[in-house]
Amino acid sequence: MTQIPPSIIGAAAHVLEGWYTHAQLNALFDSNSFPGDAPVGTNKLEKCRQWLRRGNTELPDPLASFGQLIAEMMDSELAPPYRAAWDTSPVEHVPDPRDRITNALAKEGLSYSRGGYIHGANLVGPSKSLRERLKTNGMQTVETEFKRAYDSVESDPPQAVTAACSILEALCKNYLEVQEEEGPNKQVLGNLFPQVMAHLGLSPRDVVDDDLKQILSGMYSVATGVAALRTHAGSAHGRSDKKNYKIEPRHGRLAVHSAHTLTMFILETWEARKYPPPR
Repeated sequence: MTQIPPSIIGAAAHVLEGWYTHAQLNALFDSNSFPGDAPVGTNKLEKCRQWLRRGNTELPDPLASFGQLIAEMMDSELAPPYRAAWDTSPVEHVPDPRDRITNALAKEGLSYSRGGYIHGANLVGPSKSLRERLKTNGMQTVETEFKRAYDSVESDPPQAVTAACSILEALCKNYLEVQEEEGPNKQVLGNLFPQVMAHLGLSPRDVVDDDLKQILSGMYSVATGVAALRTHAGSAHGRSDKKNYKIEPRHGRLAVHSAHTLTMFILETWEARKYPPPR
């Protein structure tokens, strides 16, 4: 469970207060399954604060629910300020109130993307939140998370590497959990990936075709390499000036694309095993 940080509750409450009426706020929180009735005897600001805090204690994944709560507001287009036809004075810049939420998220290492997704909380390690979303919408969840990883390649390649490895780890954990398979004692990609591949019948020793055998062997090497790069250069383990190289965007792109390919292959194979084509 990832809670909504207090700083974000404070920022969001101020923005929501100015964006919606009391009735609209009640409908918004209800439609996004925030628990309980609307706080009574409060102004809009305090209503939002109390309801968001209540969500932190009662929702299964408060931060994910918060993303859906603000989606309509964050994704809408701001109308340009009204100007009479005769008014030729310079147009003053009107600040976007939603920037307050964006800035608060950034200070917590988080970000928002269209559709109600909050990113960042699951990038330093495979979170329960990501694994739960994989159960219900695997392909879309993977694509959304990898887009976030790819978007960070230029600005922070180590973070992108960490994200890519974590998504692949999360998928492996999710697979073993759904299949009711006991995972390895040390739940890291180097142990998880071979177990998942073996359970899917994708170990090189299980494949007769030499071409496929070679490709599958290469997949093991890629998974090991992505995990090693995350350990030595990713953001999850800190950064040291003693590294033999400095990770650059091209390295980050290589890791992200490689992890994405492995992840999609596992997902597609899993789907094929569950729903074999009719003969």
